Amino acid sequence: MGAEDPKTGGSVPFEIHPPARDAADVRARHEANRIAWNEGAGAYTLEIEETVRFLGAGGSNLHPVERANLGDLRGWCARAIHLQCASGRDTLSLVNEGVPSVVGIDISDVHIENARATAASLGWDATFIRCDVLDAPHDLDGTADLVYTGRGAYCWIHDLDAWAAVAFRLLKRGGLFSLFDDHPITWLFDFDAETYVPAGIDYFHHAESSRGWPSVYIGDLGKPVEEHAVKYERLWTLADVHGALVRAGFVIERLGEHPDRYWDAFPNLRPELRGRIPMTFSVLARRP
Repeated sequence: MGAEDPKTGGSVPFEIHPPARDAADVRARHEANRIAWNEGAGAYTLEIEETVRFLGAGGSNLHPVERANLGDLRGWCARAIHLQCASGRDTLSLVNEGVPSVVGIDISDVHIENARATAASLGWDATFIRCDVLDAPHDLDGTADLVYTGRGAYCWIHDLDAWAAVAFRLLKRGGLFSLFDDHPITWLFDFDAETYVPAGIDYFHHAESSRGWPSVYIGDLGKPVEEHAVKYERLWTLADVHGALVRAGFVIERLGEHPDRYWDAFPNLRPELRGRIPMTFSVLARRP
């Protein structure tokens, strides 16, 4: 479950499943995703040296939309907890943004090993925890000024209410939750087409399993797609996200829909059609 990781789709075949039936089904899908991400995160291992150079030179992966939402982190954020932190590039970017204490949580063993190796190479004091984000340690409760997540993250979660409750309990009173991710409308179209061709997806109830990764992202990992681990994703609507956060106790301060991309979801789309649908959305919510 990585924060920098676009959902599968387009040329990657998938099978439609009903949404998770119960808590046991949620956990089973998350565990399958752990195994699949341990495969996929190997591609990130190959990028550690480049990531160290990038961060060591003061680089930051913070997206302009996020920067506009969050402002100058130096002024207010003493600790940030990054849910679904992948291999830590985004998490450690927050250090370069002025956050003195960062914590990353991810379900993938390999992602966390990568993140720890990157931090060690930089000589930075950062904490990376390997667990399902639904099991975020309770000793972190009420310690974060910012809970940060997104960019291909929330589609891997199969219980959005539990996810929102974790974000809420990790924050101090008055703390902020920030999400920037793929707009759910992008699921409705064929990623490989030159125009907006309907993909036949049920916007309100779609859940899927798949093997393999898009060629514009991780690729085939040097083995046939049928040998890849099965992973599970869920289309959550904007109303699903809003509702889960409100039920958890958050006050929504900002909800944005943006033409901005963080990856090339439609690589073959005609230039004149770009910007006609939202590619991403953002939420800024506060714990009262």
